[in-house]
Amino acid sequence: MDKKLEEEINKLEDEINDLKTISKDKVIKPGKEIKEAEEKIQELKEKTYNNLTAWDRVNIARNQSRPTSLDYIKYIFDDFIELHGDRLSKDDKATVCGLANIDDKSFTIIAQQKGRNTKENIERNFGMPNPESYRKGLRLMKQAEKFNRPIITFVDTKGAYPGIEAEEKGQGEAIARSMLEMCRLKVPILVIVIGEGSSGGALAISVGDKIIMLENSIYSILSPEGYASILWKDGSKAKEASEIMKLTAKDLYDFGIVDTIVKEPLGGAQKDIKSVAKNLKNEILKNVKELEKLTKEELLENRYNKFRGIGEYIKGE
Repeated sequence: MDKKLEEEINKLEDEINDLKTISKDKVIKPGKEIKEAEEKIQELKEKTYNNLTAWDRVNIARNQSRPTSLDYIKYIFDDFIELHGDRLSKDDKATVCGLANIDDKSFTIIAQQKGRNTKENIERNFGMPNPESYRKGLRLMKQAEKFNRPIITFVDTKGAYPGIEAEEKGQGEAIARSMLEMCRLKVPILVIVIGEGSSGGALAISVGDKIIMLENSIYSILSPEGYASILWKDGSKAKEASEIMKLTAKDLYDFGIVDTIVKEPLGGAQKDIKSVAKNLKNEILKNVKELEKLTKEELLENRYNKFRGIGEYIKGE
């Protein structure tokens, strides 16, 4: 992304805010100046955001101001009741779980949550789940199956927490069991990738009937830094790695891994979270309605075939 263009956009937006403040004065009405600045911003945004590289999208997905899972939950659902703990060890705040409604329809929510600042990130473990997160999520998903509630997962993590304590408590087993059990759940599962979807930390809650990605989110079995470290023994080559990993929404849609891409405003979802949330809400209702028409046997068979088909290729002559 062209940093100079981005700085110019931000400068113009600040000028517009100043002009709008001035326009509250009944004598001064800088309407023409505001319109010209807005047109210039639109032109620059189109120039900047219509030709983004994979690395540009990685940076947008990681933007500190990008809406988090709780932001989307607030705008999509009528109410949300958070439920805590895995009933084995503790409540891991890197994942938020609970019950929510849209009109008279109930859902179970499993959402990975990052922080906005250092304090929040420490509380949320920088959005990197411990084993307790996956066990909490699985507990709630089993409950959803018992009460026949559709499951919505929000994916946004650079990966599961790689610390010694997490490994001692069975990080790998927790991830594997979550994926295994999600294959068997007899209720509709929608997976929504809203930011980063990296490594097993993301895949653990991504076994769903439909996978939806925001336009500037990323989804991969590994972060670009991790990929570069393994391939070239140099994590600083993350930019080069991102260009060959096929981790953007468009790449994954073309491969048939992702079912739907939800458009974002120019500049990212943070520019108009309400419109993005509205579109996500429509996708949730539409997909759940279609999935609930299937028998439980059809639901499980389609889910199985969806993931068995990932990675198929036609050998060249």
